[in-house]
Amino acid sequence: MVPSTRPATTTTEPPQTSTTLPAPTIPPGLQVPLLGRGATGPLVVALQHRLVALGYWLANENGTFDDTTEQAVYALQKAAGLERDGIVGPATVAALDAGIRPQPRSKTGHVVEIELNVDLLMIVTNGHLDATLNTSTGGGYVYVSHGERQIANTPFGQFRIYRQVDGLVVNDLGQLWRPKFFDDGFAIHGASSVPPVPVSHGCVRVSNPAIDWIWASDVMPIGTPVWVY
Repeated sequence: MVPSTRPATTTTEPPQTSTTLPAPTIPPGLQVPLLGRGATGPLVVALQHRLVALGYWLANENGTFDDTTEQAVYALQKAAGLERDGIVGPATVAALDAGIRPQPRSKTGHVVEIELNVDLLMIVTNGHLDATLNTSTGGGYVYVSHGERQIANTPFGQFRIYRQVDGLVVNDLGQLWRPKFFDDGFAIHGASSVPPVPVSHGCVRVSNPAIDWIWASDVMPIGTPVWVY
C-alpha cells in the first residue's frame, strides 16, 4: 500500500481480448427470471455450475446466490464488457451461453495475472486459465499517508510474491486479510468489500473467502510470478 520504489519490468506481451469456451447451454428456464443476491433454487445451481465450468471462482455450488456467486458474476460481466451489476439478466445469460472468459497472456509457468483495465485476477498454469476472480485495484484518487500525498495506483510490471502474512494486517490505510505482498507494501489480500470498480489505495483486493481459498489451495505460494498490466 506504500508506493513502490523498486524498478519493475513491464510486460511486453501483446494485448489480448476475451475468448470463448464451448460448454453446455444453461437451462432455458434461467433466461426467464433475473437472478441476484439472495436467490435460491435449481436455477442458481445451474448458474453456479456454469460459472465454475468457465473458471470463475466461487465458494459453493449450493443453490444460494451468495457473495462469492455475485463476485463470479461481476468477473464474467467484466470479461464480457457488460454492465457490472451482479444481476444475471439476458445479456449475462448470453455471455454464459457464449462461454466468455478472459484471455491470459502468459504461456508457460504458474503465473498470477492482474488485468487493470477490467480489474480481473487470473491464475494461470502453462497458458491454461485455472481461475478468474473479481478484484478491485487502485482507484486513482489522491490520499495522504504519513503526511505525504500519494496517488492510489496499482503498480504495473512483473513481480513475485515475496512475503505473506497468515492473518490480519492493519495499517493507516486499512485492513489487509491474509495478504500476499508482491511489491513493497502492495499486496493481494482479502477484504470485506470488493466492488466491481477500482477503489483501493493500490493493493489488489479479493473477497475474504477467495483469499482463504488461495491460502488453502496453495495456488499463490512465495515466489509466484505476478504480472500486472
